[in-house]
Amino acid sequence: MSRLLESYAQGRWFTASDEGSPLLSALDSTEVARISSTGLDVAGMIEYARSVGGPALAALTFHERAALLKQLGLTLMAGKDEFYEISTLTGATTRDSGVDIDGGFGTVLSYASKARRELPNDTVYLDGDIEQLGKKGTFLGQHIYTSRRGVAVQINAFNFPVWGFLEKLAPAFIAGVPSIVKPASQSAYLTELVFRRIIESGILPEGSVQLLCGSARGIIDHLGGQDSVAFTGSADTAAVLRAHPNVVGEGVHFTAEADSLNASILGSDVAQTDPEFDLFVKGVFTEMTVKAGQKCTAIRRVLVPQSMVDPVVEALSARLEKVVVGDPRTEGVTMGALASIDQRDEVLKSVRALTKSASVVFGDPEAVDPRPGAFMAPVLLKAGDASAPEPHEIEAFGPVSTVIGYENTSDLLDLVARGKGSLVASLVTKDSAIAREVVLGSAPYHGRILVLNSEDAKESTGHGSPLPVLVHGGPGRAGGGEELGGMRGVLHHMQRTAIQGTPDVLTAVGNKWVAGSARVTGDVHPFRKDLGELALGDTIVGGPRQVTRADIDHFAEFTGDTFYAHTDPEAAAANPLFGGIVAHGYLVVSLAAGLFVDPAPGPVLANFGVDNLRFLTPVKAEDSLTVTLTAKLITPRQSADYGEVRWDAVVVNHEGDPVATYDVLTLVAKPEAVS
Repeated sequence: MSRLLESYAQGRWFTASDEGSPLLSALDSTEVARISSTGLDVAGMIEYARSVGGPALAALTFHERAALLKQLGLTLMAGKDEFYEISTLTGATTRDSGVDIDGGFGTVLSYASKARRELPNDTVYLDGDIEQLGKKGTFLGQHIYTSRRGVAVQINAFNFPVWGFLEKLAPAFIAGVPSIVKPASQSAYLTELVFRRIIESGILPEGSVQLLCGSARGIIDHLGGQDSVAFTGSADTAAVLRAHPNVVGEGVHFTAEADSLNASILGSDVAQTDPEFDLFVKGVFTEMTVKAGQKCTAIRRVLVPQSMVDPVVEALSARLEKVVVGDPRTEGVTMGALASIDQRDEVLKSVRALTKSASVVFGDPEAVDPRPGAFMAPVLLKAGDASAPEPHEIEAFGPVSTVIGYENTSDLLDLVARGKGSLVASLVTKDSAIAREVVLGSAPYHGRILVLNSEDAKESTGHGSPLPVLVHGGPGRAGGGEELGGMRGVLHHMQRTAIQGTPDVLTAVGNKWVAGSARVTGDVHPFRKDLGELALGDTIVGGPRQVTRADIDHFAEFTGDTFYAHTDPEAAAANPLFGGIVAHGYLVVSLAAGLFVDPAPGPVLANFGVDNLRFLTPVKAEDSLTVTLTAKLITPRQSADYGEVRWDAVVVNHEGDPVATYDVLTLVAKPEAVS
C-alpha cells in the first residue's frame, strides 16, 4: 500500500486513523498515494490559526511579512526539481509544470516585492485621503485597513496543485491572516510535498499555515464573521457553499472562482494574411493543449467573423494534427494526460452534449485511448447555430474548444454575454477603435481582457496567464471573486474601518502626521536627527524670504522657462489668474528648499522626490515666503541602513495664504549607520 498523505495541523503532522482512499497516477492509473482526514480535529485547526497563527502574524509589519515571503519563494524555487518530478504523475508536461510550479513561486515573490513597495512598514494601511468633517478642522475622518482576527480557508481545484494554493496564500499572509490549505484530493500529493518543504524551512511563523489533506466536510460550520473562504471549483459546489448558514447568517467572507466559458475573439479587421491571424490561432491552440486544457482560463469559445470560420478551423486543425499525446517523460510528447479517468469521462460527456448543436471538425471523442492513463486527444468543434445554448453553457474541462461565427459587433457582444460571466477574454485586432468597442461592450462580463496584436505579442504573457498584479476572477457564472490584483488581493483579507476623531487621534492611529495635529519645534534641526530620533510632528519653520523681480528674471534666463507670466508684464497683467508678473512655481519650491535645508552632512542622505505638488496662490515680486516642514511619515527599510521620511511642506506668503503644498521625500540614516 502506498503512503498515506498527512495533514499539518496545530503544529504537527497528522496521520489519519484509517487506510484512506487511493490516488491514482494520471499516466497509468497506478496508486501514487492514499488520502484521508479521518480523526482530524478541524475545529482545533481553526482555533489554532486564530490563537497562534493570527497573533504571530499581527505582530509583524507588512514589510516583515514580505521579507519572510521572499525568503520562502527563493527557498522553494531553489528546490523545484523534485516538484517537477512528482508533477509528472498529474499528467503534466515540463511546460505544464512550469506554469504551475514556477508560476506559484513567482506569485509569492511578486507579492513580497509589491508589498515592500506599496505598503507601509506598519500593521495598518491608510485608505484614501483625510476627510474634513467639521468646519474648523478639529473633527476628521480616515479609512483604515486592519487584519481580520480570523482564518483564511482555501478550497482548491485539482488542476493547479502548487500555484492554486500559493496564489491564495501570498495575499492572505501579507494581510496578516493565517491560512488553512485544503487541496483537491486528486493531486494533493504534490501540494503536500511543497507544503512539507515549507514547514521544514521554518521560515513562516507557527500557525500561519496549516494543511488539510482529505475531506473538509463541516469546516464552514466552525467559521464566523472574521473568517473567509476562497473556493475554486464547480459553480454547483460554489452555490452549495455560498448558501451555508454561516456564510449567510454569520457573515463568513466567501469568494469563488467557478466555471468559465472564456472566449477568444478574432477582430473583424484581421485578414488571413495578417500576423494577427497566426497570433490568434496560436493562442487558441496553446490554451487547448497546455495542462491538456484543464485550466479555468482556457479558451472554450472561439469567436470569429463568419467569413473566417473555415480558415480558422483549417489553421487550428493543422496545428492540432501535430500534437503528440502521451507520457510527458517520453521524448516527443507535447501534451500529457487529464487528471484522472473520471475527469476524462466527464470531458467526453460534455463533448457529447456539445454535439447537439455543433459538429466535430477535428478529433474523435468516441475513440477513447486504450492506454491505462487518462489520455485524450484534442477535440475541435464548429457551431452550427451560434445562438444555440450548448456552447455558451457547457464547459468541457479538457482539450476542447468550439469555433463560433459572428455577423457583426453587435452580434459578437451578444454571444460574449451568453457566457454569463467569464474569467478572461482575449481580442486579437489591429484596430484600436474596434478594441475600444469590443472591450467596453464585453468588460462587464469579464475579470480580465487581453487585447493582442503584433505590437504587444512579444511581451504578452498570453490569454491564460493570471498575473499577481492583475485581478483574477470574474462576475456571474465565473463566481464573482477577485483573487490577486496586487494590493486588492491583500485588502480582501482586511477590514476597512472609518475612524473619526481629532487630528492628534488620527495621527496616533494611522502613524502618519495629519495637518492640525501637534507640531514639535526645538533647538535641533530635524535634518540633524537620525531615523531613531526623528518623530512624527518634528517641524522646522524657515523664512521669511522676499521674492524680487531680479529673482524671477534670473530664474527665467537660467532655466529657459520664459513663459509670458514670468517675462511679459502686459500679457501677464491681462491674464485674470495672475494680474501681472508672477514667480515660477518651481522657483517658489527652490526658494523654500533653501529655507529648510540644513547644508552640513548628516543623517539626511538624499532627497529622492516630491509628491502631490500644488501651486495655490500666485507669488508676485516683493512677496515674502515662509515654509513649514513637518515629519509626516517615517518608514524604516528592512534591508537597508536607512529609511524613508515623508515631510509635509506648506509655503505661505506674507499674508499667510498658502502658495504651495507638497510632500518632500528623503532618505534618512538609521541610528546604527550614523554611529
